[in-house]
Order: sequence, then structure tokens, then C-alpha cells
Amino acid sequence: MIISCLFLQVIQAQEKTLSWKESQRQDSAWYGSDAAIRIADNVLLYQNHNGGWLKNIDMAEVLTEKEKQTLEEEKSRELGTTIDNGATHTQLRYLAKVYNQTKIDKYKQAFLKGVDYLLKAQYENGGWPQFYPIKEGYYEHITFNDNAMIGVMFLLRDVLNKKRFAFVDVHRKNKIIDALRKGEEVILNTQIRIDGKPTLWCAQHHSKDLSPAKARSYELPSLSGSESVGIVKYLMGIENPSKEVKTAVNSAVEWFENHKIKGKDVVYIDAPELKGDKDRVVVKDENADPLWARFNEIGTGRPMFVGRDGVVEDSLEKIEHERRMGYSYLGNYAGNLLNEDYPKWLKRISE
Repeated sequence: MIISCLFLQVIQAQEKTLSWKESQRQDSAWYGSDAAIRIADNVLLYQNHNGGWLKNIDMAEVLTEKEKQTLEEEKSRELGTTIDNGATHTQLRYLAKVYNQTKIDKYKQAFLKGVDYLLKAQYENGGWPQFYPIKEGYYEHITFNDNAMIGVMFLLRDVLNKKRFAFVDVHRKNKIIDALRKGEEVILNTQIRIDGKPTLWCAQHHSKDLSPAKARSYELPSLSGSESVGIVKYLMGIENPSKEVKTAVNSAVEWFENHKIKGKDVVYIDAPELKGDKDRVVVKDENADPLWARFNEIGTGRPMFVGRDGVVEDSLEKIEHERRMGYSYLGNYAGNLLNEDYPKWLKRISE
């Protein structure tokens, strides 16, 4: 037993050189390596029988034989299978890379099973819930938060357009075409209109009436200055955008232009009297890049700062320290969108 434990420690020291996040960003040849295959086998172990994955798991960890056996025994679990925090669509991208380098069929089959899960999870109106099977509560809302639904749609579009997904059969690709059509329709239908003018999206929308919806106590119905960026970037990737798509993009970009927070920055400062000895504060800085609020009041566009008590405040300093440090309320969310992506998109659609 001691020898076995020591052997495992040696393997861990040798193989755990990359994190799960890092393992997704390697040169294509690396995905045929023993290290990549070991991680891919982990990904298969964590895949539920319904085709999806749980979230917040380090797929790159070296597993003991006991841990592998436990995962095999738990594959029938379904509750908790999700697209939140990059789950499922991230694992599928990894499996496709390994399959392309190795041609090992089990990775292809696991990928196809995952695609089937995503297609099954989609609402008829085109949206995706955060969890499937449905988990009651705000989890059943159409979820743009943390780019959950948009991450799925980017993957599915890549399956149609990228050579590395050429192994996917025509039958599934036809289903994906329909899924993306419905997804794009619900994106247009959920864009919040103020006095008839399209603006941004909420981080989550009601699964039936599509209205902006509340999630956690500090995530109130609002215009999302963060998640809306991912939505706009997806729409700009549509090859032949319709008039409606162009209007959606132009209107959102106009909103971002009109709601820049200039001359301010968010920085960490020493705060020995607070937990962790740090605080995050807003300071004046005329040279700082523009900021946008993650939550903006529907109607006025005013930034909203909300702590766990659910009370809307007008500045970051007025919410509790734990949320100031643990959540992003202000950021240069739309910087690249306005400076790089949008000008390129305008040039492309005008040619």
C-alpha cells in the first residue's frame, strides 16, 4: 500500500504539470500525448450517463483507482449536470482535440453523446437552462450568465464550420442548424427594449415569457454590461446577418458607447482591518480604460451595486466587503468589442 501511494505521488509530480485550464490551450500535437490522453480518460470518467458534466471539477487531476471506481459508480447521477461555469461545452472541445490527434473512437462517441445532451437540453423557444435535467429555481431561467448559453452556441456553430469537427455526422449537424436558428431567435426576442429601442440583455431571462429575471439575491433584473458582450460577439459571427441581427448589434454597441464610465479604475488596496488584508475600491484615474457596470438599471441605465441583502446601492463602497472582493461589478467588459471586434464586423458586412 505504501509503495502504491508513493508511486501515485511520483505520477502526480510527473504528470500534473498542466491545470485543466492550461490543458485546453496547447498546440494541436500535444493532444496526442500520453498526458492529454490521461486527462481525456478523466473527462470520460466524469461524464454522466446523460452526456453532460458537473461544474467546477479539475479534470487534470491524477486519480487513484478508488476514485476512478467511485466515478464509474456515480455515472447514473443526473442532477447537477450543467452548462454553468464552462461545464460540458468545455469538456467537449477538449475531447474533439484529443480525438483528432488519436482517432480513438471512445472520445468521438463521448463527444457525440455530449452534443446530444446539449440538443436535448434546449428549450423549444431556443434558450438553454443553466441545469438539465431542470433544477428548480432561478437555474431554470434561460441563462446568459457567465456566458453559459453563448458558450454552448459558439461550440455548436464551430461544429458546423470548423474542420476539426468534421467527424460529426450530417444528421446531428442538421439538428444543430435548427438549434442555432432557434437560439438566435430567442437572443433577438430577449434583447431588452426601452421606449421601443433595443439595448442589452439581462444575465438571465424567464424561460416562458422571456422577461428579465432575478437569479441570486445580488443578481437582479437589469441590463448586463458583461454578459451582453458575449451575446453581441456571437451575433457578429453570423455569416450573413439579417436586418434584425444588424439592428441588435448596432443598438447594443450604441448603448455601450453611451454608458462608458470614464476617469475611474477599480484597484486593490491594503486594508489590514478587513478579512484578507485587502479591499477593492474605485479610484479616480483619467488615464484608465473605460469601465462598464455589470448591472445597470432597466430604463435609466444607471449602474447598480447589490450585495447579498438584495438592496440596490449607487456605489461599490456601499456593499459588503465579501461581495466587493468576490464578485465583479465593474470592468472593461466592452473594451475589445468597441475597439476591435465591432470595427472589423462593420468592415466585413460592408464588403
